[in-house]
Amino acid sequence: MNNTRRQALSGYLFALGATAIWSGNFIVARGLSDIVPPISLAFWRWAVAVIVFLPFALKPVIAERQQLLQNIRYLSLTALLGVTVFNTLIYVAGHTTSALNLSLIAITFPIFIIVLSRLFYGEKITANKMLGVALVTGGVVLLITKGKLSVLHNISFAVGDLWMLSASVIFAIYSILVKQKPKSISIWAFQLSTFSIGLLFLFPFFIWESITVEPVNYDATTVLSILYVGIFASLAAFVLWNKAIVTIGPSKSGMIYYTLPLFSGFLAYFFLNENIGMIHLFSALLIVAGILTANRVSKKIHPITTQDQDSSK
Repeated sequence: MNNTRRQALSGYLFALGATAIWSGNFIVARGLSDIVPPISLAFWRWAVAVIVFLPFALKPVIAERQQLLQNIRYLSLTALLGVTVFNTLIYVAGHTTSALNLSLIAITFPIFIIVLSRLFYGEKITANKMLGVALVTGGVVLLITKGKLSVLHNISFAVGDLWMLSASVIFAIYSILVKQKPKSISIWAFQLSTFSIGLLFLFPFFIWESITVEPVNYDATTVLSILYVGIFASLAAFVLWNKAIVTIGPSKSGMIYYTLPLFSGFLAYFFLNENIGMIHLFSALLIVAGILTANRVSKKIHPITTQDQDSSK
């Protein structure tokens, strides 16, 4: 395996790892939605991520402080969208809409990435991508509705649906912005700086929510759940996701995101004792077939640019 293919494989594995971790985050976050208010949950999530990441990334941040200051506007916008707003909107949406609606709207995120990649990078929306999107969308809908497509006729939309749709658009924009990360800034310095800036943006809203809502009882289960979303769903998943973007690009990373319902299904089977039936297997086949189809690249197209190789270092 040559270096280009090895690097591409690493990018897919990064995206797959991030998606697997995020699937566990959804299960944990669902249990916390009635216990911890959305802004507080987001604030403590990123506070944990910054504290844990600090010993590993402080040295690169100090060494690259000049480059960080020169790109402070870019870092602030990226932090605002990817850290401050995105996850907070998901937690807000979970209070006012159903899990079915959230799941259906969440799968629009990779489609927004494909459209934005076309606008910003001129990436062609090929027949393979269109067919791949159709296959994975069909697989996810089949999985969510358990084969009873008539369920879709009974969906009623709430304000939470708009929040979730906004979150999907924002995360797609964030992924596009990550692709534009200056190559002079390492992934470690980038992550710690955006985590910290995003947490700073959240702080005044966290104070406001703490004053206006009832105090939260942080028992052992709640603390452990926050540690999970802080260490794994925030720190580990975002590092893997951003490395995937600078390696294989936002469009291909976005297609891997469609595997999220598969991971969620397996986790629900092991931890919630939910059954896995033929519908789940057919859904998995459609999703995997769609991802492989959408990511099929002509041999004439070089999948990784020199800039991507430098950015991933």
